[in-house]
Amino acid sequence: MNRHERDWAIACHLSAFVGYIVPLGWILGPLVVWLIKREEYSYVNYHGKEAINFQISILLYGVVAALLTIILIGLPLLIGLGIFQIIMVIVAAVKASNGEHYRYPLTIRFFR
Repeated sequence: MNRHERDWAIACHLSAFVGYIVPLGWILGPLVVWLIKREEYSYVNYHGKEAINFQISILLYGVVAALLTIILIGLPLLIGLGIFQIIMVIVAAVKASNGEHYRYPLTIRFFR
């Protein structure tokens, strides 16, 4: 695997941070990178699917946590979920940079 392939795989993960600027960017960032490079690089295809699956899972967990704010447990869950997301995206990007196939924890596999 060459450097370009690893760079695109890293971009699949780090593009999720677009979500802090653009609504639904957490999903759209990785989705765009994956759709552009998935057929060119199998490594990017793998990491793109992982990133998208993780971000969709985080979105679903966030909706549940937001609903739980009614009973006051949701706010700490939302904060913890946000911290967890940031850490896991960075870990995944580092693993992709090292040429490893990384699987996010607590991820529902929508794309296989």
